[in-house]
Amino acid sequence: VQLQASGGGLVQAGGSLRLSCAASGSRLSITAIGWYRQAPGKQREFVAAVSSGGSTHYADSVKGRFTISRDNAKNTVLLQMNNLKPDDTAVYYCNTGAPLYSPIPGDYWGQGTQVTVSS
Repeated sequence: VQLQASGGGLVQAGGSLRLSCAASGSRLSITAIGWYRQAPGKQREFVAAVSSGGSTHYADSVKGRFTISRDNAKNTVLLQMNNLKPDDTAVYYCNTGAPLYSPIPGDYWGQGTQVTVSS
């Protein structure tokens, strides 16, 4: 499985960004795909995930602001991030290989994309 993340950048607080994760490989159609993030000096943390059927799961810190969606025909997962805050600044990684509500990430990671939110 290969994951390619894109869409990061610099935005002011209150602004929006959309991240994209393009996936390729076997068994993708039956696995959840999600996003994690890691801020400087902090552990990597779960952000959001979507199952093959479209069910979603979010961290409390992003509920109501972030929306994850999936296009199975294109093997692409999008993370729409609205009302961004400086605390959202991190490197964002897409991930797969684990069930939707798994407490640990799957084995497959994308290369990460930087999101910086200025105050």
